Amino acid sequence: MWDELDPRSLDSRERDPSDPRGHEPLDPRDVFAHGLDLPRGLERERVHAQDHDYDLRGSEVRTLATIGAFRVVPLSDLHDERGRSADLWHGDLDRLRTAGLIRVVAPLDRDERTPIVTLTERGRELLDSHRTREHEPAQAFYAGPQRTRELTHDAHLYRAYLRSAERLRADGARIQRIVLDYELKRDYQRFLQERNRDRSDSDGRPDRTREEIQDWAHEHDLPMGEDGVQFPDVRIEYELPDGRREAEDVEVTTPHYRGAHAAAKARAGFTRYRAGGGRVGGRTGRGGGRSSDVRLAEEFLE
Repeated sequence: MWDELDPRSLDSRERDPSDPRGHEPLDPRDVFAHGLDLPRGLERERVHAQDHDYDLRGSEVRTLATIGAFRVVPLSDLHDERGRSADLWHGDLDRLRTAGLIRVVAPLDRDERTPIVTLTERGRELLDSHRTREHEPAQAFYAGPQRTRELTHDAHLYRAYLRSAERLRADGARIQRIVLDYELKRDYQRFLQERNRDRSDSDGRPDRTREEIQDWAHEHDLPMGEDGVQFPDVRIEYELPDGRREAEDVEVTTPHYRGAHAAAKARAGFTRYRAGGGRVGGRTGRGGGRSSDVRLAEEFLE
């Protein structure tokens, strides 16, 4: 299904090592559709998933994959195949909504009334059922918001990602995937409860020592604070031109970040973006030094 004339359709591991495009950084908006055996070109193709048939083109697949990777994305942050602002009632978004692959969750806030969109279960199943086995690391996709009370905060993650990803791309980095805090916290809980599995006498309390937790945090390149492991909102995994794989941890701060919670996030060393402000500093690369730079960067939310 992939359009061989489109250089974006070829994964770097599928190219000849001597090909000068072998490490060509992808547009950050195209990353999430890689590893999917789905249409990529301008022409519509028939796709079958879960007893349903869909006629999709590349721009619609990229939109589905982007929404699924971040759980929720404001409509104003999405664009159609011509780069125009997306419209729920016309073009790609209209077709995806009518096909039952996406749905509106809620307006971003009472003033802007910007719709927030998410995948339906059918939309997520379509993506998951068309993965290519050889593409690693795999991007996780989600349907529906995880935390309704944090919907406004989570809706800012995609735009924060774009700001970091564009900067990394300018340095020649090739984005591999993103990992949400949910995935990192899920893996942490599995680690905490590993010894309690299949034990009838377990009270459900983890028995990990602080030293074991510190080792786990170090292995996953996550900082430890007084209250335990600190998790970023989103981790951007990328590959450098020399083949090294690194990650940048991103945190979106809002006016609700106060007191000890705000202080812990500041000490964690994540690349922070203010909802309504800009980048607040942080670190890039696993094992990199922590930065205390608090200069504001470009505006990323209106």
